[in-house]
Amino acid sequence: MLFVNGCKMILIIDCGSQKTPFIEEAVDLQMDFETIGLWDVTKTYTENKKGVIISGAPILITEIDYTKHLEQLSFLKELSIPVLGICFGHQIIGLLHGALPSRQKEDRDWQTIEALEEHPLFDKLPVEFEMMEDHCESISLPKDFRLLAVSDACVNEGMCHITKPLFGVQFHPEVSGNQGTLFIENFVNICLQHETNTLA
Repeated sequence: MLFVNGCKMILIIDCGSQKTPFIEEAVDLQMDFETIGLWDVTKTYTENKKGVIISGAPILITEIDYTKHLEQLSFLKELSIPVLGICFGHQIIGLLHGALPSRQKEDRDWQTIEALEEHPLFDKLPVEFEMMEDHCESISLPKDFRLLAVSDACVNEGMCHITKPLFGVQFHPEVSGNQGTLFIENFVNICLQHETNTLA
């Protein structure tokens, strides 16, 4: 956990994923970060942050009552800074906006992701790129979100809100080598650009 005067920092919400340290490593290449546990985070922790990343989690949303998770992270709907959800984080963002969860065939290997449009998240990535998956669930596309990426294994691999800087991906860029690191760097750049546009 790094702190630099509370400024120019990404908040990482660790939902219990063993992959969270890899998110930290990728973010740390460009910006400082603060990591906090899912059940400790509040909206207050987002103050002076440039963006938020929500990690994956070792739980199945189709097998639990996820109401308490939605209540814990409901403040995300009020944020004006960029938010990126990864796997469970992606699912939570969707569920907060009315998406429906479903079970699917396990996917715990490399998957070819197809970007459906040019987007800053995919800057310098090819139209089709390889990312690691680690899930057996997916979500439908919620209202007011745009589908950004698909794969043969999952329809909603990536999405963004049509008016807010909310993004979600089902795959795990943090353990996907150079292209995954580039993806997270692209999100950090979105955070920096958002700050510039806000101050302009």
